[in-house]
Amino acid sequence: MPDTPTPPVLLGNQPGSFPHSVLAERHPAIIRQVREAFPYEPGQHRALDDLLANCTKGGIEPLPADAHDRDLWETWGLREYTGRSWFDVPWLWSESWFYRRLLQAVGYFGPGPWQGIDPFRPFKLAELDSAGTDEELAALDDLANRPAGEQAQALLHGSLWGNRADLGFRLSAEGARDADAAPGLVADDGDRLWSLLGGTGTGTLCLVADNAGRELVPDLLLIAHLLAHGRIGRAVLHVKPYPYYVSDATTADVVDALRRLTGAGGAAADHGRHLWSALAEGRLILRAHPFSSAPLPYEEMPGDLRAEFASATLTIVKGDLNYRRLVGDRLWSPTTSFTDVTAYFPGPVAALRILKSDVITGLDRRTEAELVAAEDQRWRTSGTHALIQVRTPG
Repeated sequence: MPDTPTPPVLLGNQPGSFPHSVLAERHPAIIRQVREAFPYEPGQHRALDDLLANCTKGGIEPLPADAHDRDLWETWGLREYTGRSWFDVPWLWSESWFYRRLLQAVGYFGPGPWQGIDPFRPFKLAELDSAGTDEELAALDDLANRPAGEQAQALLHGSLWGNRADLGFRLSAEGARDADAAPGLVADDGDRLWSLLGGTGTGTLCLVADNAGRELVPDLLLIAHLLAHGRIGRAVLHVKPYPYYVSDATTADVVDALRRLTGAGGAAADHGRHLWSALAEGRLILRAHPFSSAPLPYEEMPGDLRAEFASATLTIVKGDLNYRRLVGDRLWSPTTSFTDVTAYFPGPVAALRILKSDVITGLDRRTEAELVAAEDQRWRTSGTHALIQVRTPG
């Protein structure tokens, strides 16, 4: 990376900070929600109680000797961090470790009757089956009558804003007005993104998914449009190998989303059938690489993943967590160059992200000043601002 001052990684040990609130408040709340979502057995209730005590007041413990991924986690830092407080190790690592331990507590990794049961599935399905999703999918019928370029722009913004998006033709207009005191879209490299998807019909798009449900659906719709209009020849959708961060997408969530589309009727069903065929024909490929759930920045990605991203026409990295992994989970100055901090990435990369944590790069000074004047530092975590950032090698 060029000579850019590098701040330390974020920890959760500062009371009042956003990382501290996640570890001290959000994680206990997630444990309570999960134990109420299923009729778990006494052993699982005890394990969840133990996790609650451990993650708030205890130290990091090693995995069982027979854990299938023990060696992997030890290479990811478990040896170094064992015995330390969850609050005193990198926040990204603590968060990832929490979800690994939560799955262990509910018996996800088995063997046993609860093996493979996603503890977050009820929350994902409730969102996917909501009336709001019905309305968004119905809006696709009107969108289908628009010119292809307008459809593409709408679907890009739908993918960006996730479940805050209207998949009709309201292109997050509040974020496009430069005159706003605090614009919704704080950086917009959308034109550069489209220039990389030039329509030869032969390129490969890698899309690193974020959430399931009403965010995954517009991701899939964007892929369907790009394939149908020859902007790409193939798409590789990277999902998580196991349930992660409550709502992160897995292969099962992709299947649920496709069934939701095909059962919706109208234009949504057409997109769903095209995607179903694309999977069968190899034009849409799913990946669930172990590193997708690693507690590490993408700068430390293994060689096989690096090679795949290097060969892609464009890699789109979705969501807040993936953004933190892309630029490094550090309290950068907001005007730090996005190009500089992602210079390690092996190919063209775009970030589509709603701001939900403190990490941010690539803003101009005027935009930062407007945001701070309007909201102090709340703009970093409020979920009301978003960005499209693109970096190309060279």
